[in-house]
Amino acid sequence: MTARGRVLGIETSCDETAAAVVERGRTVVTSVVSSQVDLHARYGGVVPELAGRAHVELALPVVTDALAGAGLDRRGRSFEDPAGPVGIDAVAATIGPGLIGALLVGVSTAKALALAWGVPFVGVNHLEGHLYAAMLEAPEIELPVVVLLVSGGHTLLVALDAPGSYRVLGATVDDAAGEAFDKVARYLGLGYPGGPEIDRLALSGDASSIRFPRASTAGAFDFSFSGLKTAVVSYVRAHPQVTNADVAASFQEAVVDVLVAKTVAAATEIGARGACLAGGVAANSSLRARFAEVFDDRGMRSYLPSRAMCTDNAAMIAAAGYFQLERSGPTPLDAGAVPDLQLRTSR
Repeated sequence: MTARGRVLGIETSCDETAAAVVERGRTVVTSVVSSQVDLHARYGGVVPELAGRAHVELALPVVTDALAGAGLDRRGRSFEDPAGPVGIDAVAATIGPGLIGALLVGVSTAKALALAWGVPFVGVNHLEGHLYAAMLEAPEIELPVVVLLVSGGHTLLVALDAPGSYRVLGATVDDAAGEAFDKVARYLGLGYPGGPEIDRLALSGDASSIRFPRASTAGAFDFSFSGLKTAVVSYVRAHPQVTNADVAASFQEAVVDVLVAKTVAAATEIGARGACLAGGVAANSSLRARFAEVFDDRGMRSYLPSRAMCTDNAAMIAAAGYFQLERSGPTPLDAGAVPDLQLRTSR
């Protein structure tokens, strides 16, 4: 790897087609994201076959745009020296978890580019990628930190001890937080995606009007949101006069209470220097405000990635790929996509 350590990252795990170039796992040179939200909105959720087809159409144009932002042509060579060497040192792509058809598009694209350029291919766990989102925008971050990773499919508490070294402290035992947001939004007749709609509606509601339950779990740092979703449905059926705004605000308050309380407990137990948010739900305004307030009150740093870095992107995949390549070397080219890939404690 050259001194610049340039990694091209490709992300196609769900409904964003993304590519980015990152240097030495820390500096984002360029990042391009093409969202499919409008394509899936009419169906109220992501349609896997449509997502895969859209990735096929968008993958190469998005990669080309990302390369151009880094001063490289589609062959990976500098515009100023088109006969010179390839300006990319490795190609990283999400291999899981995600939709199998979508994942295969990104993996195939990355392998083809790696072969054509004669550089290593690195298959990255999408969830591990999210752990690096805050580090890309806060290079001064002091480790260890606790990362609260909240998305449509996952809710995890992870101790990040060093780049590439982490421990899974807790996870959801049923519905993920983002999944609960989407299901409640659908029941209330709101738009897709549900998280932003509830966030917007909650601003005009009274968060103290309904006391929804905060579920306890056997594991101190595990989460459960299935019962909360059921409680919302039961309450609305029993109180048809209640406003959607009050339901949204009270539901959101219950989710945020649990997420923040368990993150604080985890950070305290492991002696973390701070805490980070990651994942799509990390864009929620109430969660961001409470997270910063609670940790600041305790004299601990809180790291809140920009909303663009919370959602799926390829910069985090490139960063994770850089550190993985340093730690473990290239991924074999016969490695396949793994739709149910888990995030396991790194040793």
